[in-house]
Amino acid sequence: MVLNDEASPVVIGGMVLDINATPSAVANPRTTTPGKVVYALGGVARNVAECMSKLGAKPFMISAVGFDLAGSLLLEHWESEGLSVAGIQRKPDIETAVICHIFDGKGEVAAGVASVEAIEKFLTPEWIHNFKFNICSAPILMVDANLSSPALVACCKMAAECQTSVWFEPVSVTKSKRVASILKYITFASPNEDELVAMANALSSGDKFLPIQRDCGSVKLSVDSLFRALKPAIWVLLEKGIRVVIVTLGADGLFLCFKHTHGVDKRDLIKKRRSSFSRKLYEAINVSCPPGRILGAPNSKGSYYIAMHFPALSASVVRLTGAGDCLVGGAVASICAGLDIMQSLAVGIAAAKGAVETETNVPAEYELTKISDDAVSVYSGAKVIFCESKL
Repeated sequence: MVLNDEASPVVIGGMVLDINATPSAVANPRTTTPGKVVYALGGVARNVAECMSKLGAKPFMISAVGFDLAGSLLLEHWESEGLSVAGIQRKPDIETAVICHIFDGKGEVAAGVASVEAIEKFLTPEWIHNFKFNICSAPILMVDANLSSPALVACCKMAAECQTSVWFEPVSVTKSKRVASILKYITFASPNEDELVAMANALSSGDKFLPIQRDCGSVKLSVDSLFRALKPAIWVLLEKGIRVVIVTLGADGLFLCFKHTHGVDKRDLIKKRRSSFSRKLYEAINVSCPPGRILGAPNSKGSYYIAMHFPALSASVVRLTGAGDCLVGGAVASICAGLDIMQSLAVGIAAAKGAVETETNVPAEYELTKISDDAVSVYSGAKVIFCESKL
């Protein structure tokens, strides 16, 4: 039997081969353009899991790949990382998910084509049910919205039965709407601005929330103004039952939003099941970033809505595709190591910085000292930007 402090976090979702094309000149329509084309191992869930592994956690991955070139490359790398392939379904009739990206000169995706139907087709509730013991033993379950709604419900329901916390990663604007089927099971959700708006609309009647216009001419929206614009959508998610909403803002960092009850430590927001993963990460962060810190939170009794802003780190950007996934991976690995949500998000932002400075979706390695130093910088810059009593 697996002991609680030896259990692996479980990650369920896509393993994808990314084909990344970066033109070396301005691309013209109806013709080819010189540039660079590289393969990169991708998929939101796979990226998150690999980042966790690089930070000391050993996630148990549940996914599906074929016997084609893409599947072979993905599995070969996975095994080389010393990670279990027991949860990865492999069949001759599976066409491994592949995404082709075309990047602009700033590392942003200009266009892309995704062929990921196999994830929905083969990651069925029946396949996932084979690993109920792993889910019930896990300190946390991370699911991405590449899964079909029945599969999402199946795995989250299992987690709820075992009181395993669930982290929902929305993947895209369209797929983020699948949150509606698993709303009551989610502990953490990590949408970007557009995904947040889509999720709020999916949980409300009609499309009452509109995408935020970040840049108005020469005037850039301030962090405070951005929060005020996003606040109604954030509050929908919190009111509907998601316990912690993390809104990623790219170069502006992120918002951490939750309901706070006086006398309840933030670490009570997750299941109290400490893992033995990455003791060094825990020790390095816990010394420099004191746990239980919510500066600006009230001392009076009662429940409060609290929103905090975490700054991003300056980086030499090569490519942005893996940043959000590594942010989640760094945060989930840190939670598994015993850190609280504030400490964990500081590590996540540090991990995201490493991702944007490399051509691969996940860096080949993370240096503990660098991660720790960057996390301290983020943590010291985090502040409460909103606090309101919930009557």
